[in-house]
Amino acid sequence: MIHSQRPVALVTGSTRGIGKACALALASAGFHVAINGRDNAEGRARQQAMVTELEQFGIEALALPGDVSDLALQQPMIDKVLARWGRLDCVVNNAGTAAKQRGDLLEVTAENYQYCQDVNTRAMFFFCQKAARAMLQQGEIGGQHRAIVNITSCSAYSLSVSRGEYCVSKAAASMVTQLFALRLAQEGIGVYEIRPGIIETDMTSGVKPKYDQLISDGLVPMKRWGQPADIATVVDALASGKLPFTVGQIIEVDGGLTKSHF
Repeated sequence: MIHSQRPVALVTGSTRGIGKACALALASAGFHVAINGRDNAEGRARQQAMVTELEQFGIEALALPGDVSDLALQQPMIDKVLARWGRLDCVVNNAGTAAKQRGDLLEVTAENYQYCQDVNTRAMFFFCQKAARAMLQQGEIGGQHRAIVNITSCSAYSLSVSRGEYCVSKAAASMVTQLFALRLAQEGIGVYEIRPGIIETDMTSGVKPKYDQLISDGLVPMKRWGQPADIATVVDALASGKLPFTVGQIIEVDGGLTKSHF
């Protein structure tokens, strides 16, 4: 198969927030970038706008609309990337969901629990699996590091009893990272986990006043909101292989939020 001379990245859930910042950072670093978002009118419009924005970096971009929690759509997405560029060097598993509603742990329904598992854990597991198979089949091209970067949450470690189903799904996603990291270590494919803290995005806009106060009061030792670019900077480093002798590295990008302190 003829392959692109540039490395190629695929970022799920990449039309806004953290995913968008990651796609922009990888484009700036010289990757061709495949993006992903919802397969509806608004989602497709966002993706087309993103393609235009990304191509201003002098790279090529490709939109892959679809819900990654629908496992039947995952392989076709990867196949489209390979058909376009002949390679896949980096996957950023960023697509995720919050709990449908916050409330008493004793009232969590099986439906809401499964919803978080399907999007935050199951989808990630099988996307890792399919991406790994593609990367193994192609091998390392031109010395380019191959990487799978899973975006989880500080809630993979910190407890939030008002959204327990979300915490469980993110803790499970953390285990997904460790398992694939160990499996792929001998193959030279790096698998990493980034745990964002309180990040200023569309998803957190509704609770901004609450967290403005908490951050001011010292909840976050760095006393500021995290920005999507804070996550993207780490993704860029991982995609380029700047942590070469690490396996399943967990990087907390949270301003010290999860550090025990008093």
